[in-house]
Amino acid sequence: MGVLMSKKQQVQKVQKCNAVVSAFQAGIKDRPVAVKPEGEEEEEGEGGAKTSACPEEKKSEGVEEEEPDNNVAPSTSQQASAPVRDECKVNQEAWSRLRDGKGVEPEDLDKSHQLTPPAFVRPKREADDAKPVEVELEKKEQPSSDEMCDVCEVWTADDLYPCRICTRVFHDGCLRELGYLRAEALQEMRDTAHTVTGWSCYYCDNLNLLLTEEEMYSLMETFKQCKIIPESCLVSDELLQYRHYASKQQFEKDLTDEQEEEVLAQFAALDPEKKGHIEWSDFLYFESLTVLRKFRTENSLVRLLTGKERDKARSVFLDLEKDGVITRAECRQAQQSWFHKLKDSQSCNVSISHVGPICESSPASSGSEQSKTDESRPVTWADFLRESAIYMLAARPNSSAMHIRLPL
Repeated sequence: MGVLMSKKQQVQKVQKCNAVVSAFQAGIKDRPVAVKPEGEEEEEGEGGAKTSACPEEKKSEGVEEEEPDNNVAPSTSQQASAPVRDECKVNQEAWSRLRDGKGVEPEDLDKSHQLTPPAFVRPKREADDAKPVEVELEKKEQPSSDEMCDVCEVWTADDLYPCRICTRVFHDGCLRELGYLRAEALQEMRDTAHTVTGWSCYYCDNLNLLLTEEEMYSLMETFKQCKIIPESCLVSDELLQYRHYASKQQFEKDLTDEQEEEVLAQFAALDPEKKGHIEWSDFLYFESLTVLRKFRTENSLVRLLTGKERDKARSVFLDLEKDGVITRAECRQAQQSWFHKLKDSQSCNVSISHVGPICESSPASSGSEQSKTDESRPVTWADFLRESAIYMLAARPNSSAMHIRLPL
């Protein structure tokens, strides 16, 4: 035990000496050697070693520390491998954040926050997940917002900003301290949270949090095989390459020219501001919705809706209701209405015929003749809710990007 303590003290001494040497190299060479402060610190550990002896001790003790490791590389190799190690560490952290559902964490966010970000827990599918859900049309739920901030658990009345999807409320200062929202996102929250448009909190805005551990693992494996780097932006060529790979995996064939045009239209829908690239969060939400449509039933998607979303669906349905049912055309009109946002009145004017994942079962993939035939077909409240669930979920993000194909 005595030997172990001695080595620990030697390491501490070396670290202190390194700090002093670095200070001198930074431009304090003309300053007298501060032996006394360093000596006082070392007296607490070893008892009176002088600063002037640090470089020699560093060399000798550094050798002692490195003796157990016989695979020490030359200093030039260490310098060359350092960027590679740093890059691997950054990528590993990005994959970890993706797995935990924390989504994008831009490097320019203020990391000096004092509040601890929440731990996200992915949902688990129940045994009756695919069974029909009975939601009454006449009985509104009218869930009230929480009284206390979800972060600090303090009530301050009008200073709280509600989420339009769930019942959580937040202080803008608490969200700033968490480091989840940039300045422009905070201002958007202040401008829209108390309006008809509303604002989605960081739980509801992140569609990736709806995926289970198994679904997320499947998506991550696809990203890794396609060499998609988490938290990075994608240009059109990268999206095309990704879609080609997905087509080979699912259908064992390349995309046709028509399907490539669809992918480019999808890219435009995910890049409404024409930046020339897709933000990572929009790409992640787009792919998360694709996974939901692939692995979940309509009943399962209905179970994901909140009380506020179900109430909004009731209001839309009742506005269109005639004799207890609405037509197929009115149903499509209602589904498109989820994406009307006051901040962007043009959000629904994109080329909706090619927006969304390539999916043969998509409502928009049916032939025009069949669509005309179905226009007058009645739709009950239960059918309306099941068919609209995926569109209500896709409308959750605050982003103006279109994350799903809209019905024609």
